[in-house]
Amino acid sequence: MSFDLKAHLKQLCETPAPSGHEDPVRDVIRAAWAGLVDDCRTDSLGNLIAVQYGTGPEPRRRVMLTAHMDEIGLIVAEIRDGFIRAESVGGIDTRVLLHQPVLVHGQQRTLKGLFGAAPPHMARSRKTYPEADELWIDVGLPHDDMAELVRVGDLITFDAPVIDLKNERLAGKSMDNRVSVAAVTLCLDELRRVAHSWDVVAVATVQEERDRIGAITAAYQEPTDIAIVIDGTFAAQSGASDDDTFALGGGPTIGRGPNFHPLLVQKFRDAAKAHEIKTQVEVLPGDSGTDAWLIQVSRAGILCVLLGIPMRNMHTPVEVVDLRDVRRTARLITVFITGLEPDFLAEIAWPENCEAPK
Repeated sequence: MSFDLKAHLKQLCETPAPSGHEDPVRDVIRAAWAGLVDDCRTDSLGNLIAVQYGTGPEPRRRVMLTAHMDEIGLIVAEIRDGFIRAESVGGIDTRVLLHQPVLVHGQQRTLKGLFGAAPPHMARSRKTYPEADELWIDVGLPHDDMAELVRVGDLITFDAPVIDLKNERLAGKSMDNRVSVAAVTLCLDELRRVAHSWDVVAVATVQEERDRIGAITAAYQEPTDIAIVIDGTFAAQSGASDDDTFALGGGPTIGRGPNFHPLLVQKFRDAAKAHEIKTQVEVLPGDSGTDAWLIQVSRAGILCVLLGIPMRNMHTPVEVVDLRDVRRTARLITVFITGLEPDFLAEIAWPENCEAPK
């Protein structure tokens, strides 16, 4: 049976799992990876680490694929008169919260609710969005009942099922970065069918939206020679600068900048050209804002490359992606890995010796 990418991505996105509470989505990923890898475990921080062994002689080189599995969310900060005030877990723009349906994950059960604010003719200003302290969640319960079911510290996630759009596009919450997890799953499925010399270490990292700490521990405990980081990037849309966005459906971006080994980047560009895979170039002159920034300096240094899957409306409940970009991302990683020879690192190594000037 062929891998159903759309169904897998929908399941990933509709599973609530904000930073620091990734258990539900980790279970979904583990089930999807179970038949595709030779070993799978969860580390003490919560990263899911799976290994698909290569066919080369031991000791084999290792390539790591990473995609963070957490999502932005909220947490109950206060309960007053039957209403809930929330604080964000990860970067949430308060503009998107007004009238947004949510799920409040209470002590005994999950409650449906929505963000509300004073009606326009009673608002402080009709020309500005409400501040965070003006937005309260209403679940329809009186205060006493609320106090029994919800506690300060309970989690809140967007109630936003995935929507099918035209042209193989989907919209929903947590496409950042479940879409990249789906690309890793598809890649593992493809790699299971072909021979590859190197071991492949697939990691679904935790808490990327909160300082990228999952990547730090994963890269430290799993020695690897190359890291391929997959994350979302900004797709072109109305109101966004053309200089900072990329075509939705135009293929994954390949990052260029100090976070990425230039010769490794060139090998990816060569592989994309040789196999006629559409890609785009993303210039990142400093911190890439992804797990790659911290993986790069783990241990004695790890050679990194970043592939970005374009998405519209990032960090909102209606992030839009194109499934063709996901397939191209998985295909590019697959052809790169299957082309890795045991001596590949020698091809991209920095010169070991410096000759004295003559």
